[in-house]
Amino acid sequence: MGSLSFRSRLLLAAMVWTVGLSVGVLVLSTYLMLHFPSWPRVMHGAAWSHTAAFVAVTLLLLLIGFIQLRGSLSSLDRLRARLADVHAGRDVRVTGAYPTEVQPLVDDLNMLLEHREQMVRRAVAKAGDLAHGLKTPLAVMSHEAERAQAEGHGAIADTMSEQIERMRRQIDYHLAHARAAASSAAPGTRSAVRESADGLARTLQRLHASRGLTLKVEVSDEHNVRVQREDLDEMLGNLLDNACKWARSRVTVSSSAHEHAITITVDDDGPGLAAEMRNAVLQRGVRADEAAAGSGFGLAIVRDIAAIYGGSISLDRSPDGGVRAALVLPD
Repeated sequence: MGSLSFRSRLLLAAMVWTVGLSVGVLVLSTYLMLHFPSWPRVMHGAAWSHTAAFVAVTLLLLLIGFIQLRGSLSSLDRLRARLADVHAGRDVRVTGAYPTEVQPLVDDLNMLLEHREQMVRRAVAKAGDLAHGLKTPLAVMSHEAERAQAEGHGAIADTMSEQIERMRRQIDYHLAHARAAASSAAPGTRSAVRESADGLARTLQRLHASRGLTLKVEVSDEHNVRVQREDLDEMLGNLLDNACKWARSRVTVSSSAHEHAITITVDDDGPGLAAEMRNAVLQRGVRADEAAAGSGFGLAIVRDIAAIYGGSISLDRSPDGGVRAALVLPD
């Protein structure tokens, strides 16, 4: 019995109930025939005179029972569909009316979702406060390093500037990781890839206008991913910024859909990256500040944020001759 589904148990219970009722009617009929010999003749005559009515009532009762049974099961199917919508980010709450036995469970579930959403908002706010609290002292220290440089203390200034930059990269890395972890727990998270790609492309096009760089966006308007917009911008911005830095004349961002995922591809026509280097920068455990000097990849952030959302990042040779970055995210 433990392995039976709720639907099977309900059908089995209905069958057992029907069999029990039939046995009870049989026992009662036998009792009446034994103690009231004239009863069968009376019922026989009534049955023949009202056969059509008996058949109609029987069919009506069977139909009502079937409708009630199907309605009870369909409410569970609706609940399952609403939960799937929440999981897929299409809704933030379980909506709809349910039987009195199920409605308290739905209410408790919605309260839990609301509580988690509040916790996520507080976590994101804390991350923002931490970023502001740490970056302000770093700005002061950076100013002091510049003043030391101006006063002729070059070695001290260089050491301070190097350590300040390392601290900034670590702050950006870990804050992005914390924000993504909090955002991924929020139901209803969904972002349009085209909006993010268009906004980033316009910004980078202006930044690299003097080089005559062309940024081409070939992303479908229908492609959405289950990722917070800030995190999508963070990942895609890192990939596009790196592609623009190394590209000779052209960067292309495109997207394609496959089973339960969207692949965002960024291609450049730059010098490319050796296969062993592609594996090195993507291996697990490499910190953001251990990337090759001047590479500008920021792949540690992209890799970790994508992993939090159940996605991945991979590098390959681009058909344009440079690097192809393929970012896979759940839709």
